[in-house]
Amino acid sequence: MEIRLPAQQEISGECQPLGRGLALSLVLLVTIFLIPVTSLAQNAEQESEKEWEYSLTPYLFLPVATEGTSTVAGTEADLDLDLSDVLDILDIAFATRFEARRDRFGILADLYYVSLSMDQGATLKPAVNPELDLTATLNVDVDVRQGWLSLQGMYRAFESPVGAKYPWAVDLSAGARWNYLKQEIDTNLEIDILPGPGIQQSLGGTETWWEPVVGFRTGIEVSSCLTLALRADVGGFGAGGDDLQWGVLVGAERAFNDRHALRFGYLFYGIDYATYRADGRFAYDIDQHGPYLAYSWRW
Repeated sequence: MEIRLPAQQEISGECQPLGRGLALSLVLLVTIFLIPVTSLAQNAEQESEKEWEYSLTPYLFLPVATEGTSTVAGTEADLDLDLSDVLDILDIAFATRFEARRDRFGILADLYYVSLSMDQGATLKPAVNPELDLTATLNVDVDVRQGWLSLQGMYRAFESPVGAKYPWAVDLSAGARWNYLKQEIDTNLEIDILPGPGIQQSLGGTETWWEPVVGFRTGIEVSSCLTLALRADVGGFGAGGDDLQWGVLVGAERAFNDRHALRFGYLFYGIDYATYRADGRFAYDIDQHGPYLAYSWRW
């Protein structure tokens, strides 16, 4: 999450210490709910003279729980995965956010991609007479990929007056998101008395769609190097078969200077997508939550 607040002072290379009571409270908050934010603006008089400011934030999402259903060719399978299950079948994951801002206006782009796969094989023997010299091998390959690219325009709807003890601001955003979802199951049955590649079948496939997305975020600066924030976005609204896709992040940013920051967060995410293909119903309805880790570079 990117948000710039009206500041008491510009962030320098070292952050000032907090009072003991406030520090203990913030440690508790940051431990439970953490999310990224950006450096702070100088003051209101300088806003009209500001140039464009940019930030690039690669991030990781580690879902400690994934629950829901996956439907391919009309067959529904329940999903109940923890983080170790996801890491076992993870092929690749990549995510980054880019933001450009000038005064009250900005542009936000979000790119996300994850690929999961699972291969299973089994040797089958005839149940009628297991002594027969006849075997068959069944191989099942499951390929699940999800990604999106969103582009939103942003507007600073509210910010606290210059000189406020704890500066805070509210940003609103709206735009479009392109989605990519692949659920494919490939089966290959090889029988030792039959020549050739065996009996093959492919179910499911790939779907892409566009959908509207709206967002809200707010942040409060509690020290010269720590900002707490909340972000939420909602998309889908039935477009392309996506009834609802939503995300909520809460947390904080620990800035080291005016260019570099480490961000921690907790993400709640859900999607409810369904359509029909030639081989039957194709659906993906899951809820996930887990920690978020990011590094932000600003210029």
